Amino acid sequence: MLVPPWLEPLLKTTFFAVCRTHGAAARSECNMYCLDCNIDAFCFYCRSTKHKDHQVIQIRRSSYHDVVRVSEIEKVLDISGVQTYVINSARVLFLNERPQPKTGKGISHICEICSRSLLDTFRFCSLGCKLVRIKRNGDANFSLNGGKNEALVQERDEGISRRRVTSSSRQEEEEDDDDEEEEFREGLQQDISPPTPPPPPSNARRRKGIPHRAPFGF
Repeated sequence: MLVPPWLEPLLKTTFFAVCRTHGAAARSECNMYCLDCNIDAFCFYCRSTKHKDHQVIQIRRSSYHDVVRVSEIEKVLDISGVQTYVINSARVLFLNERPQPKTGKGISHICEICSRSLLDTFRFCSLGCKLVRIKRNGDANFSLNGGKNEALVQERDEGISRRRVTSSSRQEEEEDDDDEEEEFREGLQQDISPPTPPPPPSNARRRKGIPHRAPFGF
């Protein structure tokens, strides 16, 4: 299956409307979508009551456009070829294409569907553009290929974990080196600094000798 049945309804759904049931609540924005029910957007409270054990993804917004975190969507879709961005310390991708009046000069990478300029060597600017390409030519797909994408995700996560461990170990080694250097400096200071001489003996109780008068001269 090149395209899952829930993808097109997801891309056509309107998000961030106020929930009709929980409109007075604090988190009443309809920014979630259930891949099992495949009906409409819903809010945080609807998820707790109607979609508790379902597969749900959360939609976010960047510059008035709908985005989804890569860490969520890559579990259910092969997102290869789609440009990703880092927004608020999270890697995301856009659901649908964004109009671009004119492509700037010197742009080497553009979307194959809408000709939007891309930052890297990707083929599409959004999931919607990749979907259009699949319908036209069928030379791409959203299938995870028997877990191949999940393996890549796991490999990436393991690589991140290894980098974190290495960074932590390096930091600990640097802290140990700083402690050793500080101890070396203290020891060196003790070796270089001359010892404090003992105080001179007190003369308070020393007996005076017998006085001698100078002889008179004639």
